[in-house]
Amino acid sequence: MFARLVTEDRRLLRRAVLIVVMLNILYFGVEFAVALAIGSVSLFADSADFLEDTAVNLLVLLGLTWSMRNRARLGMCLALILLVPGLATLWTAWERFNQPLAPNPLPLSLAGTGALLVNITCALILARVRHHSGSLTKAAFLSARNDAAANVTIIAAGLVSAFVWRSSWPDLLVGLGIAAMNSDAAKEIWKAARDEHRGARA
Repeated sequence: MFARLVTEDRRLLRRAVLIVVMLNILYFGVEFAVALAIGSVSLFADSADFLEDTAVNLLVLLGLTWSMRNRARLGMCLALILLVPGLATLWTAWERFNQPLAPNPLPLSLAGTGALLVNITCALILARVRHHSGSLTKAAFLSARNDAAANVTIIAAGLVSAFVWRSSWPDLLVGLGIAAMNSDAAKEIWKAARDEHRGARA
């Protein structure tokens, strides 16, 4: 009976993660294209997050049948992966700082709204299974949750640029905020994975 429940839990987790992978890779393409077209730092950072989330969830699938120790090690790797989009965002922000052109606010807000809907969907799907497989599914859930919060600020940056302050600064500040959010998520995942690793050794 217990073995059957475990198998069912893994099947549900696998299906949830596969759906999230597909949603993330599809919207990565959409948002990255818009970011290039309008020169948006925040959309570039967020599209990198979608690619990162795809990688994280693929790694979750790989780790479902691994031991607790190996899952913990993989969780530490995921924490490092979460830092990559932040570093890319800092580089893009530096380039935009030297060429301060405000992105078109309408596609900025529309792309942010689409990303928000995708990330809310992913977060709701992953919320049901976030306690399975320890730091692995926690990594996926935190990524989707943080991205949804970031999308709200992207939409706000577009509105501010359109109606209040026609400047590149709202977009730049949001992009840097997304980078900081990724760093915090990486720290949480690293701590959870480290605790799991200690538990496995004990």
